[in-house]
Amino acid sequence: MQVQRVVLNSRPGKNGAPGPENFRLEEMTLTPELKDGEVLVRTLYLSVDPYMRCRMNDDTGADYLTPWQLSECVDGGGVGVVESSRCADRAEGDVVTFFNWPWQTHAVMKGSVLQKVDPQLADGHLSYLLGAVGITGLTALFGVREKGHVTKGANQTMVVSGAAGACGSIAGQIGRLDGCVRVVGICGTDEKCRALVEDLGFTAAVNYRQEDVPARLRECCPDGIDVYFDNVGGAISDTVIAQLNNGGHVILCGQISQYNNDVPYPPPLSEEIHETLAK
Repeated sequence: MQVQRVVLNSRPGKNGAPGPENFRLEEMTLTPELKDGEVLVRTLYLSVDPYMRCRMNDDTGADYLTPWQLSECVDGGGVGVVESSRCADRAEGDVVTFFNWPWQTHAVMKGSVLQKVDPQLADGHLSYLLGAVGITGLTALFGVREKGHVTKGANQTMVVSGAAGACGSIAGQIGRLDGCVRVVGICGTDEKCRALVEDLGFTAAVNYRQEDVPARLRECCPDGIDVYFDNVGGAISDTVIAQLNNGGHVILCGQISQYNNDVPYPPPLSEEIHETLAK
């Protein structure tokens, strides 16, 4: 069987943006002769996520992430269907998902690592199993529920950066459902701002490319900020943290603005923020 796969061709360096030249599309021959416990799967959907930038480095900076190896197939969240099986728990036609799915059109995998999923959980939209009903949705849910300390009736305000993204868009909705009286999203276009407010129920949205973020946050969060779901880090996060109330909570989900920079993870706070928090 001829299959196509994506391999890591080169590393962009710790201070640089990735580009097409860092990847290579290859054809290879896959021999679908299964051993006991193995299955042949056909790839349906793959998730491309910001954290993958860290996996392009020799050192990911996080002990739970392994780096991609040069000239090896890259991997990430994926959904596919079992086409043949020698695994007692996985049958032909099963829809399965895995966090380390290889980026190739077909693959032979151990059936034991694959989670069988019911397509009806996502109303038949299998790609949702990599979003709201998958790892990004769970990240938002557990982030808000375990680290946000949202309390109904407490008049809390939540701010979400990267609010139109896969995690942020879910986190803001959960915050509102769990009792925040205000949920303010920060994103990069007017279209995204409208979607957050009109479609997803955010109280307000700030376009960081066009607006004065500190001033808009003071306007949208007159009682200060109690919960910050941080997806981006950098200057945006410094601005939000400077307006946190005493006893406020920061949910550190991601630091997208810093992934192309050679800094520790999580990146250190600026001196100005340290001074603000010390007051």
